[in-house]
Amino acid sequence: MARAIILMADSLGIGAAPDADKFGDFGANTLAHLLQAYEQDKGQPLALANLSRLGLIDACEAASGASININERQQPQAAWGYAKELSSGKDTPSGHWEMAGVPVLFDWGYFPVEQPCFPQAFIDELIERTGIPGILGNCHASGTTIIAELGEEHVRSGKPICYTSSDSVFQVAAHEQSFGLDKLYEVCEVARTLLDEHNIGRVIARPFVGESSDDFERTGNRRDYSVLPPAPTVLDKLAQAGGEVISIGKIADIYAHQGITQKHKAPGLENLLEKTAQVMAEAPDNSLIFTNLVDFDEKYGHRRNAIGYAEALKTFDDFLPRIFAQMNDDDLLLITADHGCDPTAAGSDHTREYVPVIAYRPGMTPVALGERETFADMGQTVAQWFNLPELDYGTGFKAALER
Repeated sequence: MARAIILMADSLGIGAAPDADKFGDFGANTLAHLLQAYEQDKGQPLALANLSRLGLIDACEAASGASININERQQPQAAWGYAKELSSGKDTPSGHWEMAGVPVLFDWGYFPVEQPCFPQAFIDELIERTGIPGILGNCHASGTTIIAELGEEHVRSGKPICYTSSDSVFQVAAHEQSFGLDKLYEVCEVARTLLDEHNIGRVIARPFVGESSDDFERTGNRRDYSVLPPAPTVLDKLAQAGGEVISIGKIADIYAHQGITQKHKAPGLENLLEKTAQVMAEAPDNSLIFTNLVDFDEKYGHRRNAIGYAEALKTFDDFLPRIFAQMNDDDLLLITADHGCDPTAAGSDHTREYVPVIAYRPGMTPVALGERETFADMGQTVAQWFNLPELDYGTGFKAALER
């Protein structure tokens, strides 16, 4: 039986979605703008032979009308297209869940921009239940910036740093040694329970290390506490049918560990890719291997580091032959994103964009998939690939891959 591999290039949007203006994201284009920034900085275009061979550049040009300049451009040898989001937000859970066949058609709860932004009753209850001496932050902030600003006070006081963003999220940063990982996770678990009534999508533990604001650095021990998807995803259906659903990175956290049969963590882009290749070498038939490449979003998109983003994309491109080499003849490779995070945009938030729809199997005939009405088309295709019952959302394109 077949296998499928999904590489979620977290935040790799390819052009403003039709409703981007409603989100303040008119003109956003994560891929096009990071490539332009790289060429301006380095004096030459980035080389992306493998991603262009999969159709990523063609998909971006079709989605946005942009003219993309890269070195070593190849003709597509895969199925390529672009999808707009049916879900109401531009956040991580919405993008992942919709891609797996369950769009988010309700509105998440969000915290106001005004400071303090968290309800006092919630903070009082959090303090009472966890025994912490109080909190720092209580605002919208960039994670790296607020750690630099408040990290030393946190170490002195024992008060965790709590902040949010334009996403439906409550984030807690704490020092791994002085505060402790177990205590940080406990605070986040209590917060998750308390925030259910506010319809907050995620609580995220953000541990960091270092001696002072000069060298504080977040670690790979991040943990996401998500609410459950509102309906069974294609992951659930495959697991229930006896297949393996193998999570690499933060995938299990995003789906609240529902529909996951194996979990692997790995810190950093190269380690996540290496772990994916290792799992592919061992995964049996009827397996879905699902990897989130978080560095694109966390380290470069949110930090508005276009050059770093481009260099990370090159690392991904260079690794792809390892992925190709591990594929069986009846394997399916999907590459997509959950939203955009244009590193040239103002602020530090996600951007509402089309995402790439790249599908490849060895020996296939190249095909343009065009514009897809929902990310769920990919979940429906995965369901078709494993001969699972049809999902409620999405139009599968398995037939286009078999021509």
